[in-house]
Amino acid sequence: MLHPGAQEVVVQLSESLTRAYNAQIKLEFESSFVYLQMGADFELRSLPGFSRWMRLQSSEEYTHAMKFIDFVLSRGGKLELLALDKPAPTPETVVGAFEAALRHEQRVTKAIHDLYAQALEERDYASLPLLQWFVNEQTEEEATVSTILERLRMVGEDRTGILFLDRELGQRTAGAAAGAQAPATTEDGAG
Repeated sequence: MLHPGAQEVVVQLSESLTRAYNAQIKLEFESSFVYLQMGADFELRSLPGFSRWMRLQSSEEYTHAMKFIDFVLSRGGKLELLALDKPAPTPETVVGAFEAALRHEQRVTKAIHDLYAQALEERDYASLPLLQWFVNEQTEEEATVSTILERLRMVGEDRTGILFLDRELGQRTAGAAAGAQAPATTEDGAG
């Protein structure tokens, strides 16, 4: 505990890690937009369950971006919000959309792994608990999307099967979308 009048010491992020975190924040916001676009497209295709799943996924990705923002700020890093790329059009089939979602999750996983490697290289050990949480989260994300994709491939173009999966995915709740909570950061950046 600090005595009155004492200033808190924050171990500031390096400029290179700050840039890498800002790039990751951009990717997380783009992920949110990708899923939001897919959700809107599924709504127009009268697939409200897939729409709900995608919208909740969008919200989760937004939350991930905010966790990174909070961490950067807690470490004295300069937040720089970068321009977002426009989401690609949603593929015509539900299978195609989930294939695109899996490719996107794999891209995010690679980016998280690269960020983790950079933090290790720079010996920024304060980054590791947060990044390890995201490594675990991405493993879960890829597994979830892969399972849905495999089930979609099983039903193929069978409309009854697609409608069944639509109803099932529509049962997803916001709590399930958030998964486990990332480690909270305090003002000193500790988890």
